[in-house]
Amino acid sequence: MSHIHPQARTTPKTRVEIQQATGTLKEIAERFNVSTNTARKWRSRPDAQDRSHRPHLLSTTLSPAEEAITVELRKMLLLPLDDLLVITREFINAKASRAGLDRCLRRHGVSDLNKLRQQQSQEPGQSKVKSFKDYEPGFVHIDIKYLPQMPDESQRRYLFVAIDRATRWVFVKIYDDQSEVSSCDFLWRLYKAAPMKISKVLTDNGSQFTDRFTSRRKQPSGKHVFDKRCQGLEIEHRLAPPRHPQTNGMVERFNGRVSEVIAQTRFQSAAQLEATLTNYVDTYNHRIPQRALNHLAPIEALKKWRTSHPNLFTKRVNDLPGLDINRVSC
Repeated sequence: MSHIHPQARTTPKTRVEIQQATGTLKEIAERFNVSTNTARKWRSRPDAQDRSHRPHLLSTTLSPAEEAITVELRKMLLLPLDDLLVITREFINAKASRAGLDRCLRRHGVSDLNKLRQQQSQEPGQSKVKSFKDYEPGFVHIDIKYLPQMPDESQRRYLFVAIDRATRWVFVKIYDDQSEVSSCDFLWRLYKAAPMKISKVLTDNGSQFTDRFTSRRKQPSGKHVFDKRCQGLEIEHRLAPPRHPQTNGMVERFNGRVSEVIAQTRFQSAAQLEATLTNYVDTYNHRIPQRALNHLAPIEALKKWRTSHPNLFTKRVNDLPGLDINRVSC
């Protein structure tokens, strides 16, 4: 059965007659009461059926690399189209359109969110991961990420990152070095900024956090300046096992996200980099739902915890700072 376009001025029978007619295009067009272009089109075609009006090439503002990042975000966070569009415009491509993003997801086979969730829940060989609801807010992972040197800088800087295990709330600060003084200062700022009581911090075995590998017995003495600051704040300091970076994998994954954000922009100054990181951390805390949190954003998870366990908090959960650009003495 042939389908005729609703706006078509000719029928398949008329088109066949145009193809078989003799004379100039102008004469044929006048004879069948069509335009010269229409007569030319059907004279050049081997059949008389309507063809799809879909363009052969669909224009897109996303590069292949940007599409790959967007698709991975879809798979990892299982975000609805409109939420994913907000993130894409904010950090990947400001000119991305909703229709273009939808086509991108369809091309890569991740347009059906329900199907994607079902596939991920049924993947074989996956061991059950301990849920974040099994932890209470206040167990914080801390790590340091190297930042690229900006054109107006004489040396590279360091991003100290803290992420709460239960709610994934993130707090970060940029330092000129990764010294003991900086780690101590960061812990103090984290303690002041966090709305929950910080009971434990987990770090790697870097010299800015511990003397584990600088002491004679290769064991932490508890006298390191960072340990003393933890003791003063009544925080238990835990160390990741040597050569097991996966223990601190939660903050490592967040650092990977930061790397993706940085890779998308050619920064002209340190201030521009700081502004981008501030914006990203704020968006992450307030607007990016986490699958492990039942699709709540970290701030929403904090508010939910405070409602059910107010004893775990020291202050109300408001618009919390994500990137601290000021510094106090340690």
